[in-house]
Amino acid sequence: MKNIRNICCIGAGYVGGPTMAVIAKQCPGIKVTVVDLNEARITAWNDEDSNNIPIYEPGLSEVVAEARGRNLFFSTDVDKAIDEADIIFISVNTPTKTYGAGKGMAADLKFIELCARQISRVAKSDKIIVEKSTLPVRTAEALRDILHNTGNGVKFQILSNPEFLAEGTAVSDLLNPDRVLIGGDSTEDGKEAVEALVNIYAQWIPRERILTTNVWSSELSKLVANAFLAQRISSINAISELCEKTEADVNEVARAIGTDSRIGSKFLKASVGFGGSCFQKDILNLVYISRSFGLNEVADYWEQVIIMNDHQKKRFATNIVRDLYNTVSGKKIAFLGWAFKKDTNDTRESAGIYVADELLNEQANINVYDPKVKDKQIYADLDYLKTREPQVNREVLTVFNDPYEACKDTHAIAILTEWDEFKEYDWQRIYDNMLKPAKIFDGRNILDAEKLRAIGFKVKSIGVN
Repeated sequence: MKNIRNICCIGAGYVGGPTMAVIAKQCPGIKVTVVDLNEARITAWNDEDSNNIPIYEPGLSEVVAEARGRNLFFSTDVDKAIDEADIIFISVNTPTKTYGAGKGMAADLKFIELCARQISRVAKSDKIIVEKSTLPVRTAEALRDILHNTGNGVKFQILSNPEFLAEGTAVSDLLNPDRVLIGGDSTEDGKEAVEALVNIYAQWIPRERILTTNVWSSELSKLVANAFLAQRISSINAISELCEKTEADVNEVARAIGTDSRIGSKFLKASVGFGGSCFQKDILNLVYISRSFGLNEVADYWEQVIIMNDHQKKRFATNIVRDLYNTVSGKKIAFLGWAFKKDTNDTRESAGIYVADELLNEQANINVYDPKVKDKQIYADLDYLKTREPQVNREVLTVFNDPYEACKDTHAIAILTEWDEFKEYDWQRIYDNMLKPAKIFDGRNILDAEKLRAIGFKVKSIGVN
């Protein structure tokens, strides 16, 4: 069995950074080097004040502070880290293609291929390559083709080890996971590579929670897990619209069905819609793969999850316009929250981006406050849509560092992220400084609507008549 002493992770983002920090913490005898070509990101990871690291996750700064400099290192010297490594994790971005065949659905694997070619160029000794990025089924085959045809005599084993992290609880998910999934070849070399990775995780995770499969099952399991979770959210959001047309309360419906042991209570929270880097991308990938095999009914089924999610975000914006007397032109609306969920500064596919875009198209002015997302990121999210010129976005949307200032003199407030602090605000003070009638659109159903109504607010919640 190969003795693993050096790990390299290519990609210092939301997956690579936290995962490697926890591995380094739990395996002090292994040197872990996280590499990235983004110098600013690596500089932030190396900041002496661990609270300034580029990713906000509860508990992450403490884990980084414990291991960094001991056996956890962040570097831009990719070649050196590859050369030294026994195991190389690939954790680079795999966005949905914005061009060519599969545009809007297929995963763009150009960064994965670049990693493979760099590894094949640099490696002088046998390596275990671990797919950590979320990838379409059969990606390992492409990696194998590139790595096994280098002609330099180095042997590579390709493993799939998908992440199942929930942002906001990533550190606890890594320290105490439901399961760790490792896929590899059934050859002797493949089994040995799988066992090498199993032994790393087994230093803190019970062996019965470490599942091993073939590579293809592992790759597909990641897509399917996210698809099933997203499906539940879209399902309850579809019911929320029906509840608003009847006298049903979606929270009561969710509680009633969630007590059924066959269904369970998780991911039955009605909201303005799901976001994040994985759900939409993975479902679109599943749709593309299904269509490529001629499985159109399968593709249509999963595509409807995305259609419902897009509808929910647009419906939320439309309801704001309708409730503000069918026009928001020149009106000021405060957004509380921009991150796609609480306890993270990740904004990818956040509902706030798309709701803001809809309202800006209706000529509204928007004030934004989020406790962890910086103004630079908020403007970048809007600019990426290319709906209007960047300068226009900065004229019609203002980012605040104080929630009370963000809400002052506004016509309405929209809750876009379920940050706990929103429930603790002095809502009487906010009400007193708003234009009347003061309206709240709770896109996360986190506020006590009756208490707010007692103050004088007009409150609209998701899935409640």
